[in-house]
Amino acid sequence: YLLFASGDFVKVYSVSTEETVLLMGGHADLVTGIQLNPHNHMQLYSSSLDGTIKLWDFMDGIPIKTFTVGYKLLALYTPASAEDSVFVVIPKKGERDTFQLVSVKLTKGAGQDLEGKELSVVLDGVSASMKHIAFGREGAYVVSVKDVNLQVYFFKRKLLNRFSLSTVKTKGGDNHFSCVMCHPTEDCIATGHADGKIRLWRNFHHRKEYTYSTLHWHHDIVMDLAFSMEGTRLLSGGVESVLVQWHNESSCQKDFLPRLGSPIEYISMSSDGVLCCTLHSDNRITIINSNLRFSRSIQGLIKSRDVKTGLVVDPRTKALVLNGEPGHLQFYSLQSDQQLFSLDIVQRQYIHQAGLKQSDLVKVAFSAQGTWLATVEESEEVTDPELQLKLWFYNEETQSFKLNTRINTPHDNHITDMCFRDMDELGEDSLILVTTGRDCVFKVWVMVEDTDPEAQQSVSWSCDFVGSYHNHQATNCCFSEDGSLLAVSFEEIVTVWDSLTWELKCTFCHPPGNIRNICFGRLTCSKYLVGATDYGFLCCWNLLTCALEWSAHLNVVVLQPDPLSEHIAAVSWLSKESSLFVFKPNEPRPIYIQRNLCKEKILLAAFVPRDEPEIVSSEKHLWLRKSQLFFLSDTQELMTLSTKSLEERLTPSSKQLAVEESLPVTPFSLLLGKHRRQQAQEDTDLGKPLVHNKQEQASPAVKELLHTPAHVLPSASFLCTIFINSLLISKENKSAEVADEVEMESEKAEDDSDEEDVTAMEQENTSHMELLGEMTCKLSKSQEKELRKIRKMDYSWISAF
Repeated sequence: YLLFASGDFVKVYSVSTEETVLLMGGHADLVTGIQLNPHNHMQLYSSSLDGTIKLWDFMDGIPIKTFTVGYKLLALYTPASAEDSVFVVIPKKGERDTFQLVSVKLTKGAGQDLEGKELSVVLDGVSASMKHIAFGREGAYVVSVKDVNLQVYFFKRKLLNRFSLSTVKTKGGDNHFSCVMCHPTEDCIATGHADGKIRLWRNFHHRKEYTYSTLHWHHDIVMDLAFSMEGTRLLSGGVESVLVQWHNESSCQKDFLPRLGSPIEYISMSSDGVLCCTLHSDNRITIINSNLRFSRSIQGLIKSRDVKTGLVVDPRTKALVLNGEPGHLQFYSLQSDQQLFSLDIVQRQYIHQAGLKQSDLVKVAFSAQGTWLATVEESEEVTDPELQLKLWFYNEETQSFKLNTRINTPHDNHITDMCFRDMDELGEDSLILVTTGRDCVFKVWVMVEDTDPEAQQSVSWSCDFVGSYHNHQATNCCFSEDGSLLAVSFEEIVTVWDSLTWELKCTFCHPPGNIRNICFGRLTCSKYLVGATDYGFLCCWNLLTCALEWSAHLNVVVLQPDPLSEHIAAVSWLSKESSLFVFKPNEPRPIYIQRNLCKEKILLAAFVPRDEPEIVSSEKHLWLRKSQLFFLSDTQELMTLSTKSLEERLTPSSKQLAVEESLPVTPFSLLLGKHRRQQAQEDTDLGKPLVHNKQEQASPAVKELLHTPAHVLPSASFLCTIFINSLLISKENKSAEVADEVEMESEKAEDDSDEEDVTAMEQENTSHMELLGEMTCKLSKSQEKELRKIRKMDYSWISAF
């Protein structure tokens, strides 16, 4: 298993199946450190900014203990030499940006929540980064680096040695420390530096007689270092995206694993030395074999410099689509928290150099079925940008998008918005793309048959209509749900056009302020058009009366309609907080308000359709039944609203070992649950009353067998009696009629291997008879015996015929 911290959670990833098998939640803030328990490798310690240290059984995701320290914890270390304590980095009281390394005694107690208040300061003036502190061979000493200073504290002798490097940059070098790592078997310290050098320190027990040797390959800062388990190899990584392996502390003997995609921020070795993994700046983990061969990668949501495309949902995969690597479009699966694939749009080599004006992806739109994808790329020039509009067709054979049409300079200035019109009942002939630009026009693009005999495809795209309004800049566009109307905003004015004749139908104006967002209502609210201005007004116009229906004074930065309902989400930004308002256009009063949604400014939002409508207990969350709402803040944090609390979303395994049917955790229970749901659905479809076997539901023995982890179960011989007894049907607390019926069934089922199914089936039949007002007839003892004899007869000889 590979364990890694991700936000407030700790994730357990299976290296063999390449799946995230567990999500351990319970911390109320960012997880800052995770370390295996050196005395039990099935357990894990985690620290968080919420001031707690948790001990987990990561095989089952169960929190065993929670120790409350009371300070923000910024890093965590668990050397094997410390039996009942761990080391953490905390802020120093009363001083800003100064930190201490302290030892926390983990008190022993019966309860799950314990105090960890016994702190003793080990080092003062340390850095807050986890990479700036390391524990030496057998935990005999601890090393801390900060700026150009190195401190070594020896625990037994209680001796502190300090070493300093020159602050003067000689020959372009920068001596500042960037990371530190200790040799596992020898007294040797490896330090990385800002100028790309690696120093190996020895004899540091003496303040004056210490020595160090230098290794140099990196041209820029060394981000992290790691020794192999036996200490014969040293791994280093940095901004070059190359993993370097040094042998025997020699500059001559080194191996490289290049082209890892993005700068290496962290390196970690597995306890057996077979695998190592690197964490990259683009939110990717790469798993590498000991022979320096790439094994696999786990790619999360890439943080790009600027999400210009907005949040778009791919209709085909329900993936979130947005800017990824420079010039690429990333398809990010929300269910698995992994990137599905990356599509190279710009198709040019990106050069990582400041000041260069390079092309990047700025706009994205999908057709309703996900068959067509439109992208806009432009150079970073402000006055005269280089523009390209590309149309991509989804190829079923390659399961990817293939470039169909490239249009150079579709507009004379920046493209501000883009949308498809889809009228499914009319087929692909009705597929239209509209683009709006700062050149004061909007353009309509349609598919035409390619007459060129040498053309590779049968259709291509060309401009069909150009529209404008009084030489104003076109800023936003959107189609009505049925595709009959197109709304285009020109600065302060919204224009509505007939999409068949391109005739201007009406205009709406609500000064002051330019139109920031527009969208049509859906389903029962399709006669409304909603717009938000940059002067803080939210307006709703009635398309039948061509009049303003209502307006509200609200500084809306995001306006997002739900594709599966009438609801529209509006996010406002006021006095350093974002608030959410959900409303239907036919009612001026919001149906849901969430003040102070977050302190960051929310820039983008998207409704993602659910695979199945969620069962919502609260009326105020009914609008989240069909779709889930996601937000992206200006700090590039992806957030979502949940109808359930954290305790409900995560398995409450600390309180109960039995996992609910709705949250299966083993392949067997997953399969069993799916089968039961299918059977129940079939019964409902057939109009059968659902009569469940009460014994099956209430049996604690069955629950214990199915839901208790295998390694903590008692022996099978011990459980056998309990299990067999649980299958026997009780005769108590029942009317005479039902008792006789159940007794008959249990006798009949003596030799039946699938007894539970038979019982359920016969109860079902009985309930049908009761519904019809019929009474069951009791058989005599002799008749019952006769029936049992017939049942035991061997009819296998019939199979020969």
